[in-house]
Amino acid sequence: MYETAFSAANILALIGWIGLVLLPGRAFVNTIASLIVPMLLAIAYAGLIGAYFAEADGGFSSLAEVKLLFASDGLLLAGWLHYLAFDLFVGAWQARTARAEGIPHLVLVPVLILTFLLGPIGFLIFVIIRQARAPSLVLEA
Repeated sequence: MYETAFSAANILALIGWIGLVLLPGRAFVNTIASLIVPMLLAIAYAGLIGAYFAEADGGFSSLAEVKLLFASDGLLLAGWLHYLAFDLFVGAWQARTARAEGIPHLVLVPVLILTFLLGPIGFLIFVIIRQARAPSLVLEA
């Protein structure tokens, strides 16, 4: 069950990422990538948290507790869904912001790939690109 859900979630997220990369500027892609897919992942996440969190060992107070928490396959999958949902949401924000600020899509594509694979690094590179293009830009979401 967990492997099936893991694979399905990955495919779902990948649909959003492929849309962001290959179909830039399409309103339906933005809706899918920034709203529909993250919401579906969030619903699955909430279900897993509801089913497994109360009875799980571990917690968030130390690395050892987090390791123990993620020893549960249900909560490990929930953690993965958390990454998929938030990284895709950030990627969709990057795509909207890049379009609004005139950042060329070919510049954005590697950033989206980094965000997909290494979330915070892609976010960091995107912020650096924005600041380099407009040093006086006040950074806001």
